[in-house]
Amino acid sequence: MKKSIIIFYFMLLYSLVQLISWGTLVVKLQPSRMAMVMGEGSVFLFLLCIGAFFLHQSIKKEDKLREQQQNFLLSVTHELKSPLAAIKLSLQTIVKRDLDKARQTSLLNNSLKDIERLDDLVENMLLATKIENRSYSFPKEEFDFSDLVSKITDRLQVHSCGCEQIINPKIAPQVKVNGDPFSLSCVVTNLVENAVKYSGPCAEICVELEMRDGHPFLTVADKGPGIPDAEKMLIFDKFYRVGDENTRKAKGTGLGLFIVKEVLQKHDADISVRDNVPQGTIFEVTFS
Repeated sequence: MKKSIIIFYFMLLYSLVQLISWGTLVVKLQPSRMAMVMGEGSVFLFLLCIGAFFLHQSIKKEDKLREQQQNFLLSVTHELKSPLAAIKLSLQTIVKRDLDKARQTSLLNNSLKDIERLDDLVENMLLATKIENRSYSFPKEEFDFSDLVSKITDRLQVHSCGCEQIINPKIAPQVKVNGDPFSLSCVVTNLVENAVKYSGPCAEICVELEMRDGHPFLTVADKGPGIPDAEKMLIFDKFYRVGDENTRKAKGTGLGLFIVKEVLQKHDADISVRDNVPQGTIFEVTFS
């Protein structure tokens, strides 16, 4: 950014110097044309300032996008490397050590969870790409949304506190939705994974699904650090992540909520974000 901004301001300064020098020269040679020079110079200066403002904004936006893409690549690398390293370690332990069946089963189950995590990451990247180039058709059908949400919460259930269930599902039965099961499963997965990711250890995440005013209504509430009001709408932008990139601890690619927004728009559904009292964030999805 620094190099492009320096070049930009140098060209702007050069244009201003040329404008002033040529205007001064014309006035010296023909003093009677001062009013014309001042008028045309003012118009040119006004247009130059407007152009400079929009060009400056465009350069900043492009540079910010480039920085977000670089952060995305770093995040994806980390997201891929961590589960792969865990899977490799588990398999090496099984191969090199004489473990009892219970221990082998535990390691294999952990490996399966890491594989599911990799699968979710790949599906997110593929779906985001297809949404951007408009190659995904969102094939819709009526299906049991309650069953889908239940399966996802069961799969993402965290057992970091012994046998305590971190995800608390309150799912009304037989809630039907006319939509694309695959893309809506990505919506639920991303919302629940974000809640788990940004909440503290052993913090309860509440996932509720019910019919409200005749429409399916999904709520995902966490007890994480919350989202500042100024960033509540920005979080749905591609690659955007809350907080400072240098100090952020939570992992992620910045694609999850972008996918959530795009998919819900294709289903004529609305999503809203509000604070969870006393701490955390609540995402509410209303289907039409």
